[in-house]
Amino acid sequence: MTEIKLYNTKSRKKEAFEPIRAEDVRMYVCGPTVYDRAHIGNARPVIVFDMLYRLLRHVYGAEHVTYVRNFTDVDDKINAKAADTGRTIGEITEETIGWYLEDMAAVGALEPNAMPRATGYIAEMIAMIEALIEKGHAYAAEGHALFRVRSYENYGALSGRDVDDMIAGARVEVAPYKEDPMDFVLWKPSSEDQPGWDSPWGRGRPGWHIECSAMAKALLGDTFDIHGGGLDLQFPHHEDEIAQSCCANDTSEMAKVWMHNEMLQVEGKKMSKSLGNFFTVRDLLAQGVPGEVIRFVFLSTHYRKPMDWTEKKREEAEATLRKWRGMIQGVETGDVSNALLASLADDLNTAGAIAELHRLATAGEVGALKASAEMIGLLNDDMGAWAKGQDMSAYEAMLFEARQTAMQTKDFSDVDRLKAAFVEAGLEVRMSKEGVELVPSAGFDLSKLEGLT
Repeated sequence: MTEIKLYNTKSRKKEAFEPIRAEDVRMYVCGPTVYDRAHIGNARPVIVFDMLYRLLRHVYGAEHVTYVRNFTDVDDKINAKAADTGRTIGEITEETIGWYLEDMAAVGALEPNAMPRATGYIAEMIAMIEALIEKGHAYAAEGHALFRVRSYENYGALSGRDVDDMIAGARVEVAPYKEDPMDFVLWKPSSEDQPGWDSPWGRGRPGWHIECSAMAKALLGDTFDIHGGGLDLQFPHHEDEIAQSCCANDTSEMAKVWMHNEMLQVEGKKMSKSLGNFFTVRDLLAQGVPGEVIRFVFLSTHYRKPMDWTEKKREEAEATLRKWRGMIQGVETGDVSNALLASLADDLNTAGAIAELHRLATAGEVGALKASAEMIGLLNDDMGAWAKGQDMSAYEAMLFEARQTAMQTKDFSDVDRLKAAFVEAGLEVRMSKEGVELVPSAGFDLSKLEGLT
């Protein structure tokens, strides 16, 4: 069996992955708050952990892997959008979840085994909060329920922060009902115009952090194998998840392995609406950027390194995928490259995997290229509509006109030159009285036609 090594944020080192039970590998990844379109930064953890999901399925078997990614469908941002637009919260969340699933499918992400919505687990959240209060790790105050951070001695271990230093240097909400500035909200009261549920502390709604703890426990158990998300979630979200889960469940850990992907930039700058470089996945798709190209660009950078989306990378990715799709036409799928698997098993080294695909293409190992690319969600038939039927009409017209001229001048040198160039590029040349047809073969390389006149 392939040995997988993953960088564990908790231990700050790369470790051999050993699941709690090999027949039941479990992973939880924090999903989106559904109030608007997913921007391209939101797509990075989706693609990163989709890649891990694919690897785990390959190694342990699809039936032995459970992947959970949640939807936060109760949040103040959703409430604000409902107030601004006059639409109901249900309409907004339902529409946004639909958008999200469409956009993530477009970039080749497999759907997780379970996609729970926070509003479906309110009872579980209330039960967990009650358990925390009973054990002295939480308390009720003025319609709120709050977690006692200092009751959990390992608080800060994941992010490497000291509680006192955090109070001094971090922005924490100071409220009169808090025993300690670092205590965080588990439950908060709702006004009449806000969504709310009855609870022992009055009508209200859950805090953000308790959602994932309750859903993960319900679907994966008290302790599971991998918890993932963006680096921005490491503190406070994941830190708070660990504290409340371990205290409520009387466990020493919530997940064995914690993984975090780095952030995304655009053309070397932080993505920002004020800089005019903020765009969604749907924006790119609408501009004609194929989802497969987006995925290729993302996979070209290791997940623990900052990723820079640039127009140059997009262009290079599209050209490479066009070339590879031309090469694999009519080719039977071979075996996945061992070198590609080794790269993926080495802490999801997708950049190394892409390098191996380039090697396979250069070596003409097209069967292995097809299988290996499909392993990482590229060159699949259902993602190739953008590159199918590559437009050869301009080249076909060029050769047809050259032949028409040659029929009059009896000089076929230009015809021979063009035919040789097309054959060299991997095109089958079919000529008849009616016209010319150029058919890409397994070795088609579109780049060899660049500059042809």
